[in-house]
Amino acid sequence: MSSIKLDVQWSPVHANKFITWGTEICLYEVIQVKDNSRQLYTKISDTTVAHLLATNTNHHYVKCVDIYPQLEPDILLAVGQANGKIILTTFGSTIFDSQGLSGKELVPKHARQCNAVAWNPVDTNLIVSGLDKHSKDHSILLWDINKSLQTSERIHHHNAVQTDSVRPMAEACVSETVHSISWFKHEQKCIVVGTNNKQLKIIDFRDSAKIVNTTATKAIYNVSVDPHNNYHLLSSVDNQIIIWDTRCFEKPVLTLSQNRQIVKVLWCPTRHNLLGALQKDSATLHLYDIQHCGIGGGEDTEPGALERTVAPSWHTPISFSWHPTHVNRLLAISQQGLTDYTVCERITVNWSTRSHLAWNHASKSFKYIWCNDNIYKALNDISILTKTRAVSEYGLLPELAQNGELAENDTLKNLWQWLYLSRYLVEDGTIPCTDNKHPGVRTVLKLDDQQGSSNGFLKSELIHRPWSDIGSNHTAKIYRSADRDKGLLLCGWRFDKDTNSLYDNLFLERLEREGAYPRAAAIAVFNLCLRQAIEILNRGATKMLMSTNLNIVAMALSGFSEDRNSMWRESCLKCRSQLTDPYLRATFAFLTADDSYENVLNESGMAVEDRVAFALMFLSDNKLSEYLKKLTQKLTDEGNLAGFLLTGASLEGIQLLNRYLEITGDVQSCSLIAIRAFTPTLLQENQVQVWITSYRNLLNAWKMWTQRAHFDIAMRSATNEKPPQQIYVSCNFCGKSISAFMQGLSRARGPFGRLGSTPNKLKMSSCPNCRKPLPRCAICLMHMGTVSGLQMTTSNINRNEECDNKLTEFSNWFTWCQTCRHGGHADHITHWFRQHSECPVTSCTCRCFSLDASCKIAVGIT
Repeated sequence: MSSIKLDVQWSPVHANKFITWGTEICLYEVIQVKDNSRQLYTKISDTTVAHLLATNTNHHYVKCVDIYPQLEPDILLAVGQANGKIILTTFGSTIFDSQGLSGKELVPKHARQCNAVAWNPVDTNLIVSGLDKHSKDHSILLWDINKSLQTSERIHHHNAVQTDSVRPMAEACVSETVHSISWFKHEQKCIVVGTNNKQLKIIDFRDSAKIVNTTATKAIYNVSVDPHNNYHLLSSVDNQIIIWDTRCFEKPVLTLSQNRQIVKVLWCPTRHNLLGALQKDSATLHLYDIQHCGIGGGEDTEPGALERTVAPSWHTPISFSWHPTHVNRLLAISQQGLTDYTVCERITVNWSTRSHLAWNHASKSFKYIWCNDNIYKALNDISILTKTRAVSEYGLLPELAQNGELAENDTLKNLWQWLYLSRYLVEDGTIPCTDNKHPGVRTVLKLDDQQGSSNGFLKSELIHRPWSDIGSNHTAKIYRSADRDKGLLLCGWRFDKDTNSLYDNLFLERLEREGAYPRAAAIAVFNLCLRQAIEILNRGATKMLMSTNLNIVAMALSGFSEDRNSMWRESCLKCRSQLTDPYLRATFAFLTADDSYENVLNESGMAVEDRVAFALMFLSDNKLSEYLKKLTQKLTDEGNLAGFLLTGASLEGIQLLNRYLEITGDVQSCSLIAIRAFTPTLLQENQVQVWITSYRNLLNAWKMWTQRAHFDIAMRSATNEKPPQQIYVSCNFCGKSISAFMQGLSRARGPFGRLGSTPNKLKMSSCPNCRKPLPRCAICLMHMGTVSGLQMTTSNINRNEECDNKLTEFSNWFTWCQTCRHGGHADHITHWFRQHSECPVTSCTCRCFSLDASCKIAVGIT
């Protein structure tokens, strides 16, 4: 394989054999790699090696080769040479020797180069050759090897010396140069040839080698007929691949331009509309999936191609050959060796609404994983959690805080608890707010964008408060106002207006019960209760694993000194960063701070409500406004729902929820928070409507009709709008409405309006307009409007009271199939389809129930 000109070809009938040719012709067999494989094998992939079976060195100046396409134990080759001869040759002694085929020569009248040779894939006794131009001779010669043998025998019988002077059975293309040839698989006597650097011709040998079609083009190289579509063929020239349709041969249906000159291009024999192309001096194989290849491009859909490149670990290939039966397998040859490569299929993954991830595997099997598989759980699919929450009525429980327990997420849990707190503060009058039941801190401080002011709250009062519990005269500056007090309440902090101290010790006790001793101690320090903080840390030291650290911190706090130049302050400044707990770091940052509390306010490990409460106490009006604005923007950009404390139910809150949705995909929480917290005006915002519609569609796609209905009820109660009528029932005879809604509208005018004031309207079994009977239940044959009879009997008084509260139970509703229009009482129909699959009406074969229910196919997981 040291020759510059190299080529490779799989045997069309031997799945594990191929040939290579250049200065010599070699026959290989592909075998699987084994541990005891001998070193003389040539490795062509990680799993296969090529075993050299035989070498044929008897032929020089080989220009083209083709393998006999009929299944035989041995391989017969047709070798085209530089002098125009076609020699039938084999590798050693074969069965073709007894048939007189081995060594047979097919010689043209005038010697010139043979450019192409091709066996007929159907009539395997036929072989065609394409030659260079001769002014007085044909360039297309069709040979029949069987007739050639008979002619040779006759000549040998009449002459003492055998001669192989045989004649072709058909000829075409006088004084033309043939560059490439390809047989039509389904028209076994037709070929397409590229001639004279300017034409493609279709020749039919059934009619004395008549040229039946031709087109002018310079793309006359690598001519190949699509093995799956007899109308499509390809050719190439320079850096272009041309796709043709023989039904409209005047112009190509598709032209594929390449960056470099085309070396070889072939249709894939195992994949429809797929072709592979090699470019000169390129290590990549270009694949084209031809799409919508119409008749001459005359269809409405323009033909196109999906391009794909693969770069196997091979050297720059010179040629390649598709395997005739193995899907997407090919063999490439280069100056450095051979490569056996299988092109991986493009996998189209489908993700169903029921959390099934499915794909096609090698065009032979269908594989999928679903939500219960461990590998699927690793995807962290939000839809699984959404479905679980929906089943548990998440977001729809009457107590807002209860919904947080179902969220299985600390951030959402804290948000639902805050919604409960804010609603409670508004409803008991602590925070006066008429429309908005969930105002944020920026709203109560009149800092939100809707207030139209950057500093619109009342001026705060500066108070110097001493460290009273340690007997020190040192004071700290805190700011107080009515609006700041409301903001502190939203943060969960309650203060005594007279002593300016935290009087809600239940809050700190709850933190201690939850094990949040550092947080409780920090909040106590922020309220200048240093002794209380030390006591909290000491109690925590006896219960927590980090008791040593808490003891050390308590000891450090006990040495607090207000002297700015003390050694205690200097030591705390150096050691503060070594503390792992954010609240302990914030505690010492506060105790060692000058006039700036940046290290406390920017401590990201602290809860947002604690940082905001700290700012409400210790920042001046201007600094507070600036800090809250920056913090709101930061939390909104992060999609952090803790920012809802600042925005509340407002336009800024919508922006925050939308950013959270973009990051998490949790459209369920956004929709439910909106309908439970937003005002009717905010619910009409376009973005909110998109959330609600998306979540409703998601529930519909999962066929969770009950949950969708509960969601709709909650949404309507939030908007205080009466839903419009969605179902209209009309009489089969007069066509007028018989629904109770329409009766109510026309009660005063209709002749039967008096029925509306009595319970009889619940048992109305005839049209109130024409008095014709209503349809019957297909099971009990009672008219529509009659109770099903499955209910337990009660007294008249109780029955009348029930009629006043609800027209009738769902089991007594009349339901019908939208396909066959048959129906009956809901309970009767449900009982019927538990044991039957077809409609209960005689001679009706409609499978009504399956049309409205999810069909579960019992398939195995692969």
